[in-house]
Amino acid sequence: MRSLTVLSLAFALLLAGCGGDDETTTVTVRETVTETASSSVPSEAPAEVAVYFLEQGQVWPERRHITGAAIATNTIHQLFKGTETGLTTAIPPGTRLRSLAINDGVAVIELEPRVTNRKALAQLTYTLTQFPTVKRVSFNGGSPVGRAAFEAETPAILVESPLSGDEVEPGFEASGTANTFEANFQYELRDAAGAILKKDFVTATSGSGTRGTFSFAVPYEVERPQQGQLVVFEISAENGSRTSERSISLRLR
Repeated sequence: MRSLTVLSLAFALLLAGCGGDDETTTVTVRETVTETASSSVPSEAPAEVAVYFLEQGQVWPERRHITGAAIATNTIHQLFKGTETGLTTAIPPGTRLRSLAINDGVAVIELEPRVTNRKALAQLTYTLTQFPTVKRVSFNGGSPVGRAAFEAETPAILVESPLSGDEVEPGFEASGTANTFEANFQYELRDAAGAILKKDFVTATSGSGTRGTFSFAVPYEVERPQQGQLVVFEISAENGSRTSERSISLRLR
């Protein structure tokens, strides 16, 4: 199974940038990168990361492959390039990364021009806080904020692994965060024809106003590799309808 093993590979990176005049309209950054001696992975080895765009106006991750030592910086560059899967973005065109430094769990990022749109800030915060060394983000000298500051910009059920386009095999693990009524939601795994291969009930660690985490295994059987869909949703206690529904396209082995 391909999962979002985002960078247990030495993300104790120290990224420092310096400003200066830049007449181009492309994303640019000057940086100094220090990688910890514990890293055993060459900087040329591709790393799988998530870049957070928007679906239905809320953050949703897209898979990217990054090479080079400055993983966090390169990931932000990928965010500025835009989506590859039909999602949307609130990052204003022409936004440039002036500097990025990570110290004591805080990513200090300088953008030009200053970004104030909450959806854009949510995209940046989610993208940076996927790394173990980043808990909060400070934008252009402002007070550091974490993911909790953007609950309104986060879907009720956020699946962070697997991501759309991933290839999975029977028993794959799905994980993410949820803020649903009484912490409960449901999932269905559908095959290429739309038939339900597996469905079940999931309970996150918390809900009803407090976001919790979840993880569940998905057993299934198929006769041949094919496209499939992992669908997550709530059932309305009021009328039994589906709410908070999201779908992830997968390759079923």
